[in-house]
Amino acid sequence: MKNHAKRLIIFLILSALHWQVAADEAASTLESPRAGWNYSGMTDRANDARVAYPTPPIDRGAQRNRTLIKGRIAAAGKNRTPKLVVNGNPLPLNTGAEGRYERHYAFGGGSNSVELKSANGASVKRVQFYESNPAQQLPKLRIICAWDAPEAEVDLHVLTPDGQHATWSSPILKSGGGLDVDSVDGPGPEMFSTSTPIRGVYNIYINYWGNLNEAGYNFDQSQLQKPMITTRITLVFNENTPNEKREDFVVPLRKIGELNFIKSFVY
Repeated sequence: MKNHAKRLIIFLILSALHWQVAADEAASTLESPRAGWNYSGMTDRANDARVAYPTPPIDRGAQRNRTLIKGRIAAAGKNRTPKLVVNGNPLPLNTGAEGRYERHYAFGGGSNSVELKSANGASVKRVQFYESNPAQQLPKLRIICAWDAPEAEVDLHVLTPDGQHATWSSPILKSGGGLDVDSVDGPGPEMFSTSTPIRGVYNIYINYWGNLNEAGYNFDQSQLQKPMITTRITLVFNENTPNEKREDFVVPLRKIGELNFIKSFVY
């Protein structure tokens, strides 16, 4: 009798979880990008002027052909951070009023995917699309930086084998590629991409630059909503090919101005 009662309780709990996931899925949306055969700049209107939440991203010239990922997720709120998983890369996702979100991403050519996950890790929406714009070359090297505090501004720095320094103030490399997305409005991503990587040693750093609120940028440690933010740095080699490889690094940041050396590698 006791075993029967336990099984009944487990069944009711699983049923409640199932119905909650179903309700979240019904109330959540992934409005862009659209599934199917896309051509960046036409189908997804990636070059249109858009307003991101909560402030517009700064286009410094290297952020062309981005695609806006936008929609709404149910049950978002304090201590309930949903995630975007873009081509397998998990990104924390801050939301605005009524769970609205908007993120820019520099997709490469070929098959791409965007998955929306709830705070409990359940998959609620997924889109698969093929980017057919020939200008969107496959990145042979991509470095992605994302973090879990929407009030924090973290900068990615990449030093290339020929001595160039790709960062927010100098995003474009002379050899092609560079910093595609310099996020200024929440937990990333900042993204370094190149389809023509130079052979040699690359060095990666991240810098906790400051905080952002309604009054603008500030360097007040007390503005941080929690004592530590967590960053995830992902290296992707030969993205969207059978030879794709990736490495992930999770790095805590505690103080404004903190500079962390992430990795040195030979391409």
